[in-house]
Amino acid sequence: MGEVAVSGQMLLFLICMTGFAGVVDSAAGGGGLISLPAYLFAGLPVHYTYGTNKFSAAAGTTFAAARFLKDGALDVKVGLLAAAGSFAGSAAGSHLAVMLSDRALHLMMLAILPVAAAVILTRWRTPDHDCGKLALTRARAAAALAIGAGIGCYDGLFGPGTGTFAIIAFTTLMGYDMRRASGNAKLLNLASNYASLATYLASGLVVFSIAIPCAVSGIAGNLIGARLALKGGAKVIRPMMLAVLVLLLGRLGLEAAGIG
Repeated sequence: MGEVAVSGQMLLFLICMTGFAGVVDSAAGGGGLISLPAYLFAGLPVHYTYGTNKFSAAAGTTFAAARFLKDGALDVKVGLLAAAGSFAGSAAGSHLAVMLSDRALHLMMLAILPVAAAVILTRWRTPDHDCGKLALTRARAAAALAIGAGIGCYDGLFGPGTGTFAIIAFTTLMGYDMRRASGNAKLLNLASNYASLATYLASGLVVFSIAIPCAVSGIAGNLIGARLALKGGAKVIRPMMLAVLVLLLGRLGLEAAGIG
């Protein structure tokens, strides 16, 4: 395939969408639900969509994970174990994604995006109590590795909702409060993003002329989203996210059916 490029107008559209995705991801979760279909809407082939999206996602997650680490809002040992499992799982999932056809990935994305959106938009919340320091037993270590490997594989193969699924796993399966579960999830997601990004970089599937400005926009969006989250802005962000997602999926669905 020749060089992948988009028009100036489409690049501006992608910068705006990835910035909004960063806001969504930090304030409400599920930024990939916006960025992935946006790249497809702009005309990027599916594999380049995955690789370019991972570049900006990894940049944004790096800043988010650093913030959680600075605030002490994670269990470092459990987070590192989950990250190790996530790195391996994501590498495996990404290699599988690279081997699949564009058509298969496109159809899979159209099928899974609404499901991931439903989980994120309707997810339950656990009481925000401090769980205190939890002992690291062999069973808990194994659980952290398993959670990391499973969710990492999903992130490498697909992606949207990874952070939310990780938070649900850490709260329901390991008993963490939302604050520490979110911190652990960020460390897990950081590892999975970089493992996946390495695979796409090695395969030449990152469009740097698009990925770099979108990464800057995504980082800015993450910082804005963090402030909104502290002020209860997630209640405003979720309806906006749903509206944009419906429009993007509708357009992609028409294209897949040969109508658009």
